[in-house]
Amino acid sequence: RYEPKWSSLDTRPLPKWYDEAKVGIFIHWGVFSVPSFEFTAWFWEKWVTGTPDYVEFMRKNYPPGFTYADFAPQFTAEFYDPNQWADIFESSGAK
Repeated sequence: RYEPKWSSLDTRPLPKWYDEAKVGIFIHWGVFSVPSFEFTAWFWEKWVTGTPDYVEFMRKNYPPGFTYADFAPQFTAEFYDPNQWADIFESSGAK
């Protein structure tokens, strides 16, 4: 049983395949994907801190008062097919 601290979590053994894998794939996918602007997980940060391109993008494409939380209902993942992704990753040699 592990405790919620790094010294405990770092005692867990790595799976055998982990050290043998040559390629890995990490997917970071979330609400920030909805506006599809510059493909960044930092969308909210850049927007609320006033990064000009982000502010202008929001001004042109969304109504006044629109919030980051308003993107959530639009994150439907309707075309997400985990089996297809797994097949692609496996055929790429990723582990």
